[in-house]
Amino acid sequence: MPRITSVGKALPPHKLTQLNIKDFVRTHFSNSQLPIDRLLEVFENAQINERYFSVPIDWYREEHSFVDKNEQYILSCDRLGVAAANDCLQAVAISPQEIDYIIFVSSTGIATPSIDARLINLLRMRPDIRRTPIWGLGCAGGASGLSHAYHYLLAHPRHRVLIVTVELCGLTFQQNDFSKSNLVATALFGEGAAAVLMTGDEIDLDGVEVLDTRSTFWPESLDVMGWNMMNTGLQVVFSQSIPQIVKARARVNFEGFLGSHGLVLNDVAYFILHPGGAKVIEAYEDALALGNGKLDICRQSLRDFGNMSAVSVLFVLAEHLNHFPLNSGKYGLISALGPGFCAENLLVRF
Repeated sequence: MPRITSVGKALPPHKLTQLNIKDFVRTHFSNSQLPIDRLLEVFENAQINERYFSVPIDWYREEHSFVDKNEQYILSCDRLGVAAANDCLQAVAISPQEIDYIIFVSSTGIATPSIDARLINLLRMRPDIRRTPIWGLGCAGGASGLSHAYHYLLAHPRHRVLIVTVELCGLTFQQNDFSKSNLVATALFGEGAAAVLMTGDEIDLDGVEVLDTRSTFWPESLDVMGWNMMNTGLQVVFSQSIPQIVKARARVNFEGFLGSHGLVLNDVAYFILHPGGAKVIEAYEDALALGNGKLDICRQSLRDFGNMSAVSVLFVLAEHLNHFPLNSGKYGLISALGPGFCAENLLVRF
């Protein structure tokens, strides 16, 4: 089966504590009609200590056009994409020239030529490399990139695929939007990049086996998560109902997927879930009856980096690779939710 053989990470240069951002928000929203003192409790409830951003905090004090934000997005994608790719490939002594296919995943900016084309130039990859950009899947994008690579590698067992994911959520902050949604986003989202090397059966590299994938789409749920397109850029949309959706649908969704392989939830040792927020993690614990610290790595990722959209689940995956041995035969489940509203699941074996 196709394997996940290496995961690399990269972070932008500006680290801000939750207190730094809370103080900024208190001042920025001071003239709004919101009950600011009460809403600031979201910073403690988020259970996040610090996050990383591509621009300093003073950048957020001034209004920026979509053009300004997108220029910064492209520059940061170049730097972080290269750094994450090198971190991933150097760990297994693979050169960029040995990659047969690159998949680039992001939803926080746009570029044509797409960012994958820029990375091919910067990493000096082969001119015959295949490439696919994936945009608009939000938090589900990282898991979806793995799924796309898996299906490609079933047909190309001698190939190596590099999935690069960069999300710059902070650049979507709307300076003149004094809504509750915009305030809550400041307490949750961060920025980062991850790269994953996946290889086919005939490549002699050890890794986590990907056994199968499943996509789930729930109709008539377009308003749960996404963007509003504004003259000043992308305005975040996310429903407060997401934890309730997890409680109502996660178990059925997972059990259906696992059941097609003759497995049940108790057969899964590692739950590699997108840490969308503290309440989302708690909802998974309730829905799946998870205890014994099964989601501690998810919580730690949220605490140290915030919600980095598509990148977060790959950071959680990287930590599982660091903490748990290969060739144990234990099953893992990778899952993330995204706009649509949808879920992307992968069954893996360590």
